[in-house]
Amino acid sequence: MIEALISSKTRVKLLLKFFLNSKTTSYLRGLESEFGESSNAIRLELNRFEKAGMLQSFSDGNKKMFQANTNHPLFEQIHAILLKHIGVDKIVDDVVERLGDVHSVYLVGDLAKGKDSRVIDLLFVGRLDKTYLVKLIDKVEQLISRKVKYLIYSLVEFERDFAQADFAAKSILIWNKDQ
Repeated sequence: MIEALISSKTRVKLLLKFFLNSKTTSYLRGLESEFGESSNAIRLELNRFEKAGMLQSFSDGNKKMFQANTNHPLFEQIHAILLKHIGVDKIVDDVVERLGDVHSVYLVGDLAKGKDSRVIDLLFVGRLDKTYLVKLIDKVEQLISRKVKYLIYSLVEFERDFAQADFAAKSILIWNKDQ
């Protein structure tokens, strides 16, 4: 879908990398090895995004690190478009609302790290109807043409095992009961 709007594959990869999870940081050579593309093509796109104010940069030793500028006026809209592109909106609309006592849902795995993937990894927190979840996931997978893998944790288990700062950096909260 997004590839029809944005013809540059490198640009799409950079948008996914930095705008799905705003905490993601990376540098040119790291992106080169991750994307398997020439450093020149990546550098051109990074410079365009930085000049437009969509990315900000900072030095970390001898590396120029890049990160999404969350204060950019289009950040929220780009983030929302990317979530729709990967199908998260369908999961929230079609699955979460019907599962029972769901506290929160997190996007984890490759997509949370900004790497495009055919698999959506989710972590559900709460007391869910697992049988119903399996049926809903099957329907959603057909709608979004992606595989959905999931883990279910009770609120107590989640707070015990995942209430660490590094989990927040590696995940994206996509639904919360209190919102």
